[in-house]
Amino acid sequence: MVERGAPSLELARSQTEPIIARLPSGVTAFIGRTLKGPVQRPVTVASFAEFQQVYGGLWQPSTLSYAVEQFFDHGGGRAIIVRAVNGARPPTITLPAGAGMLRLAGVNPGSREYLRASVDYDGIPEGDPDRFNLVIQRVRSAASELVEDQEIFRRASLRPDSGRCLADLLLQSRLVRAVEPLPAQRPDRSTGPGGSAIGYAFSNADGDDGGPLTDYDIIGSAAAGTGVFALSAAESFNFLCIPPLTREHDLGLSALLVAARYCREHHALLIVDPPASWTTARAALDGMRSWPFRSDNAVMYYPRIQALDRLRGRLETFASCGAVAGMLARADEACPLWSAVQREELTLRPGMQPAVPVSDADRLRLSQAGINTLLVPRAGGGMRVDARTLAAGGSGLTDWKYLSARRLGLWVAASVERGTRWVLLEQNGPALWGRARSLVETFLEVLAEQGAFASTDTGDRYFVICDERVNRPDTVADGRVNLLFGFATSRPGEFDAWLVTHHPAASRVRPVSVNRLATSRQRVEWEIETTILKKMDYR
Repeated sequence: MVERGAPSLELARSQTEPIIARLPSGVTAFIGRTLKGPVQRPVTVASFAEFQQVYGGLWQPSTLSYAVEQFFDHGGGRAIIVRAVNGARPPTITLPAGAGMLRLAGVNPGSREYLRASVDYDGIPEGDPDRFNLVIQRVRSAASELVEDQEIFRRASLRPDSGRCLADLLLQSRLVRAVEPLPAQRPDRSTGPGGSAIGYAFSNADGDDGGPLTDYDIIGSAAAGTGVFALSAAESFNFLCIPPLTREHDLGLSALLVAARYCREHHALLIVDPPASWTTARAALDGMRSWPFRSDNAVMYYPRIQALDRLRGRLETFASCGAVAGMLARADEACPLWSAVQREELTLRPGMQPAVPVSDADRLRLSQAGINTLLVPRAGGGMRVDARTLAAGGSGLTDWKYLSARRLGLWVAASVERGTRWVLLEQNGPALWGRARSLVETFLEVLAEQGAFASTDTGDRYFVICDERVNRPDTVADGRVNLLFGFATSRPGEFDAWLVTHHPAASRVRPVSVNRLATSRQRVEWEIETTILKKMDYR
């Protein structure tokens, strides 16, 4: 199920004719530890250079930093980063204030958060001994003059009733907060060496990077918007990568379960790294039999990869999730989701290789268990194995065991939900329902003509229902608009069906069950009318 906020009225009204746009399909979210940067706030980067600027680049304790580098090395184009921490502390700045001290604490924790502050009285009347100007800067390194960010707070005061109280002003700062209690008088003017007019107080060496992350740090809190749930403040994404907690510790089952559920609710796929203990194909097959995690919203590629660690200057073994996400994103740029290429195994770029060899026979056995295999250039041979989700070998729906079909289904559902939000701005009734149905049919027909679906027969390719059968009087009275649609991703007449519900508070789309033995559009419509609608929640 996908929850989304209400649409922008201005945007929707500016469109003379609504359309269903094709959403991106290769945006990847990463959650983990970084050297520096904002905490629990998603930031989008379009290159590893941007990641370095915001989050500090490669850092040995950060498995995420290597995963992001490999993502862009393998063709990824857009990544959303969420920095998680465990006990990290921000640096502080101490400014003299007469007989007391004004203390500031950084917003972002870590030993690499280099801040400095300056106080002046420029433009402050001599008869106003309470006001002052404060300049806060983030610099590239300790004692550096290379400024990365700056904020200026003019005519600030330490008095709570002044209207320009510093503690209140700094609540909007990206860099620092005021530490209570505030001193009795304003901070002294900052002077440089030899009494020069401009001087800065640099942050103290009390910033701390914290310890290795735990599953609890990754899971976070839905109420506080931390961990996985920090992504609720991000744009939509298609893949989620959570690299191992450390080089020696895998992500735990509890974090995997929460992340997979979050991906299901947001139409994304979790890219799961194979456990470090699976050092051979046989170990992977044996381990998979007792591994308690299955999901049609998750995918795994085996084995881990070997690449040069530029910090250590030698080959190291890394988790594969970042490289996998980059290769999938690159494939999306080259061909549509429904092409034959999307069903094949992924090939690592030169300079990287699978950490352990996998024979063709083992590739087939791993695939049947739901584990895909990474290849190296010119080593593919003649055998091709369709990529699968982690529902393979379990009890998931047949189509959703195959990665290309699952990705196509999620992408179409998200595009239709997003592209029909405009219905909330119109009068709810038959005329609106007809327009919405026609819009979705047009979108699906274009995809069908391009070969996205499994049949050339129009009746067996897709269906759309948006009329009184799914919009009953109590639905309309509650301000809801329901739209039911389905499409055949693998076999003609066997539909992946979805129900879109638009409400002023939020919009959502969720899968609904259709008889897998249905062989025609008419049969599916009959079943929807007689069974699915009886189970719909109209509240």
